[in-house]
Amino acid sequence: MDTAGGGWTVIQRRQDGSVTFDRTWEEYKHGFGNKNGEYWLGNDNIHRLTTQKNYHLRIVMLGWDSEWRYAEYDTFRVASESYGYFLTISGYSGTAGDSMAGDNPTNNGMVFSTVDRDNDVWPRGSCSQDYGQGGWWFRDCSLSFLNGRYLGNCGNSCNPGQGVMWYKWRGDTYSLKSVSMAIRPR
Repeated sequence: MDTAGGGWTVIQRRQDGSVTFDRTWEEYKHGFGNKNGEYWLGNDNIHRLTTQKNYHLRIVMLGWDSEWRYAEYDTFRVASESYGYFLTISGYSGTAGDSMAGDNPTNNGMVFSTVDRDNDVWPRGSCSQDYGQGGWWFRDCSLSFLNGRYLGNCGNSCNPGQGVMWYKWRGDTYSLKSVSMAIRPR
């Protein structure tokens, strides 16, 4: 709550692999995990929050070498389930590189996909099923996948795109030690 001026609501946290993010559409819809540990707030809740006001997103990441990086986005909004939890994200700043709104494949303008509901635009299969089984906003399996499989410290030799990934910082063969996503009104 005190980070970067405070007032943040954490919508996602990964820290030790104690909660699997290999979940169904319904589980991502309602949320899962424990607010004191690893969790996903729920797409319905994220939608309700981000349609009340204009929201800012802050992602804080930690590598296995204890190096911290962050990415902030001035605009973050998730549409309702009837629109597939369509993501609107833009306005990057930070130290981790822009893996969500900038260069293709971007997450901006994508609907959410899970292992049981494939909404990505990858012509060779299902990003969620093929890369880590977590739910995310995929386009061509993306440059970010913060809900990917928690692989632990496999250095730069993890299976490509399978882990908790932020491509612009560590590439697609590195799985982060921890990450949190938090939002607050602008």
